[in-house]
Amino acid sequence: MKKKILLIAVIMAAVFTGCSEKTEDKETNGENNTTETVAVTDLLGREVEVPDDVESVIALGAGGLRMLCYADAQDMVIGVEKGEHEKTLAKCYNYVYNDIFKELPVVGTGGSGSYEAYEEEILKLAPDVIFASYPEDLADDLQSKTGIPVVVVTYDGGMFDEKLYKSMELIGQILDKEERCSEVVNSLKEWQTDLSSRTSDILEESKPRVFTGACSFKGGHGIEGTYTNFPPFTAIGALNVADELSDKVGGVIVDLEQIAVWDPEYIFLDPNNMQLVNDDYAVNSDFYDSLSAVKNGNVYTQVAYNWYTTNVETAVVDAYYAGKIIFPNAFDDIDIENLAVDVYTTLLGEDAEGYYDELVKGGLGWQQIKIGE
Repeated sequence: MKKKILLIAVIMAAVFTGCSEKTEDKETNGENNTTETVAVTDLLGREVEVPDDVESVIALGAGGLRMLCYADAQDMVIGVEKGEHEKTLAKCYNYVYNDIFKELPVVGTGGSGSYEAYEEEILKLAPDVIFASYPEDLADDLQSKTGIPVVVVTYDGGMFDEKLYKSMELIGQILDKEERCSEVVNSLKEWQTDLSSRTSDILEESKPRVFTGACSFKGGHGIEGTYTNFPPFTAIGALNVADELSDKVGGVIVDLEQIAVWDPEYIFLDPNNMQLVNDDYAVNSDFYDSLSAVKNGNVYTQVAYNWYTTNVETAVVDAYYAGKIIFPNAFDDIDIENLAVDVYTTLLGEDAEGYYDELVKGGLGWQQIKIGE
């Protein structure tokens, strides 16, 4: 009998000990918070405890809200940065889901290079998780001040980016949207493979020289604003003349004289910044008219590659369009309208089905253009 009593006592002690440990674990994230948590590792290698069941989120920093929309998590967002209240045609996720975002409280300034979070407003909203494209020290500081888990997700500004894939996988894990996020990643990888395979047999010496200008990075630019290693060109193996600037990475400003020396056979310009180009043409027409691409009518649009970091979905369409122009035989089966609708709906859902038509109506379609008009 004594042995039975002792055994029962040991079992009861174990049960109560287990319960107290579980409750203690639950309460580490806040007073009277009984939410179970799981540990995740974010893109900076930070280990963060997040709720096992997440119902509300906010996104801070470049690309964060875009990735949540790719994950079909826009309905979980309860606060946005200031710039998301304005409906911006060149920013697909914002344009498609602005009816949601324009009604939400503002939780940060946002914009290029801004990491200003409105901590008091965030505390009022009390999201389960903050997704942030922040440096490590700022992510740690925000988490410390709010007591809310801050998970860093980010990508390097490319189209087919391993950090983007890892970010999507992490978002899927935290929001219980693994299947959806896998669809996004797999689709991007399929487009990447298709694009590269179409030009893999084209000899380098037979490829025309190309240039992209009027790009947006830290604001809009005229023709002098370009990119080295421009992802839509890289994806199709195009010969980007700006890649000669081996000491430069990403968005760069080049002299008009350098563009004249390069004299690219094809020029692609962002229609968002054509007013800057046309204003310059009015006072500098001799330069533009001397370019082979201008003389031969080989100037085309390259739509909104970057707006609060890379518009990944639009960049994919940019790559296919550039392929159709530069390597017409390799892309002769591609209808840009059908391709664009497929890309937009694949990454942003059926609500994006009419987005291509909106771009065209807003003067941001893929087309041949004439500088100065």
